[in-house]
Amino acid sequence: MTDDIYQRLSMLIKDWGKELGFQAVGITDTQLGEHESHLASWLADDYHGEMKYMAAHGTKRSRPTELVPGTERIICVRLDYLKDHQAQDLIASDSNTDQKAYVARYALGRDYHKVIRKRLLKLWQRIEHFLGEAEITHHQARVFTDSAPILEKALAEKAGLGWIGKNTLLMSRDAGSWFFLGEIFTDIPLTLDAPEISSHCGSCTACMDVCPTDAFVAPYQLDATRCISYLTIEHSGAIPLELRKKMGNRIFGCDDCQIFCPWNKFANISSEPDFSPRHKLDSPTLLALFEWSEETFLKNTEGSAIRRTGYQGWTRNIAIALGNAPYDSRIIEALSAKARVVTTMVQEHIAWAIEQQHQAQINGLLFENAMD
Repeated sequence: MTDDIYQRLSMLIKDWGKELGFQAVGITDTQLGEHESHLASWLADDYHGEMKYMAAHGTKRSRPTELVPGTERIICVRLDYLKDHQAQDLIASDSNTDQKAYVARYALGRDYHKVIRKRLLKLWQRIEHFLGEAEITHHQARVFTDSAPILEKALAEKAGLGWIGKNTLLMSRDAGSWFFLGEIFTDIPLTLDAPEISSHCGSCTACMDVCPTDAFVAPYQLDATRCISYLTIEHSGAIPLELRKKMGNRIFGCDDCQIFCPWNKFANISSEPDFSPRHKLDSPTLLALFEWSEETFLKNTEGSAIRRTGYQGWTRNIAIALGNAPYDSRIIEALSAKARVVTTMVQEHIAWAIEQQHQAQINGLLFENAMD
């Protein structure tokens, strides 16, 4: 009788999840042996850079029962966040004369952690209510969304939400990769969902080929220390000189390996209002953002994932993008003025950017003379 209740609950969870706005819900167990080996190898190669938290929790990340003792099942959810298909138009080219900045699409709206956690708690409340009516009251759960040492993509793959692609992101045949993930760890013996049988990337290497900094050392393997998302968000020091030009106008994150993935033509446009762009960050100009004071930065990034990079990191990133922009005397003026109010580390990037602008001016004059 109890088994029938759990089986029915497993089906209801899918319905409730979608009623709460999740686009997909799957259930898996806690066994992640193959993924644990992959993580150990990745850490041994130091591909995690300054992200020491990736190695700080021992095997808890790959063994859910160590993180939450008693866990038998993990409910995985997907929440789409893409608001339009215009991202490719904002990536800087040599003719980026309008000096646009590029911010990763996931960070344009409200911090997804709060949005997903709130809905996962509501989902658990419905589960508790159902069990209570069946006079089953001994089960427990914890909710997570990129907030604990968890191999989220591995669990979602096992739960049937998609497969991990060559760009190391979770991919879905009907949604691409523009989505967030969340989890409920529970001791309820729910019915398991079938995982994807294999990768559907085939012979395609679009994500690897387009990566500006060649961060993919092999299919399904990312050297985070070369990834623009890592450099602009997680890395706190100076950006390596050889990577600065390759960053283009990307000031917070980088979506190239998603933008050019063929599967993302199937990505859904999210109707979630919390993910709508704030402060016109979906198409801002570099100079406008560079004018932000630290007070303005803190105000405009309240409740936003962008807050993670900090004001100095934000200024460093924009300085590099300004250095990569076509010559404009206003850029040199702005860089020079900002150098007086930032740290020594950021000043070094500003000096580099000014030098790049002067070189762009010289190249422009040489080109004009050659055309005469």
